[in-house]
Amino acid sequence: MSWVNPLIQDYYNWLKSKTVILPDDKTEWVAIQTPFIGLFNDVIEMYAQKKGERIYLSDNGETFHNLELVGTSLNRAGERKNLAERILLNYGIQQQGNELLTETTAQNFSQKKHNFLSAIMELNDLYVLSKNNIASIFKEDVRTYLDSQNIIYTPDFISKGSTGLEFMFDFQIAGRESELVLKSFNTINKQTLSSFLFSWDDIKPVREKVSKKNVTAIAVLNDEEKPIKGEYLEALNAKKANFIIWSERFNPDSIAKLKAA
Repeated sequence: MSWVNPLIQDYYNWLKSKTVILPDDKTEWVAIQTPFIGLFNDVIEMYAQKKGERIYLSDNGETFHNLELVGTSLNRAGERKNLAERILLNYGIQQQGNELLTETTAQNFSQKKHNFLSAIMELNDLYVLSKNNIASIFKEDVRTYLDSQNIIYTPDFISKGSTGLEFMFDFQIAGRESELVLKSFNTINKQTLSSFLFSWDDIKPVREKVSKKNVTAIAVLNDEEKPIKGEYLEALNAKKANFIIWSERFNPDSIAKLKAA
C-alpha cells in the first residue's frame, strides 16, 4: 500500500467537496464552481442547463474574455488561434463568438463536464504565450524531442479509465509488448501532479486489459525555470510512473525510458 494511494482518494474527495452548485431560477441555468484556479486566481466556473433529455454546458464567454483582458486574444488569425481550435476539437467543444458550448445527456454528463473543464484549463495555459516565445510551447518541444530520437508516437492519445472517464495524454508510444503514455508539464504543482497520478491510476488496469501489454506512464518535466521538487519525483516513483527531467532528456537513461516500449 503506497502512501500515494490515500492521496489519490483524498484528491477525488476534494474534487467532490469543493464543487459548488449555484442554481438560478430566473434563467434555468445552474452555475458549477470548480476547485480549479482561473487566470485571476479565482475559481473556474461553468454553467449547465437541462432541456428535455439534453444538457447544455457553457462558460458564458468568460474563458476567451479573460484571455483578452490579459492580452492573449484567441480570435485573431495566428498560432494562438490554431492552438485554441486544436484544443476545442480534441475535447469536442463548440465555439460561438466568445462562448464555449457543448451538449450531452445525463448518462455522459461526467465525461463531458470533465472534457469541458480540461479544455478551459488548457486554453488558460495559452496566456503565457507571447509573440517572442510562441514557438517555445513545451508540448511542441517534447514533440520535437521525440522526433529527434526517431520515436514513433500517437499525439493527443485518449484512454478510458476504470471510472468510465476518458483521459488525454500528450503522446502514446506503442511497442509489441509494452506501451507508454506521456504527459508534458511546463510547470508542475501538487494539483497537476495529483490529477496526472489520478488519471494514470485510473487508466492503467483498463488499458493493460485491452492492449494485453504492460503500460507505463512518463511525465516529462520542464526544469528550465526552476528545479523539480524531490517530493514530486518521489510521488511519481511511488505510483510506478516514470519521469524525464527536461535538462536530462539526452542522457542515456532518459532515452532508454522512451525506447522501453
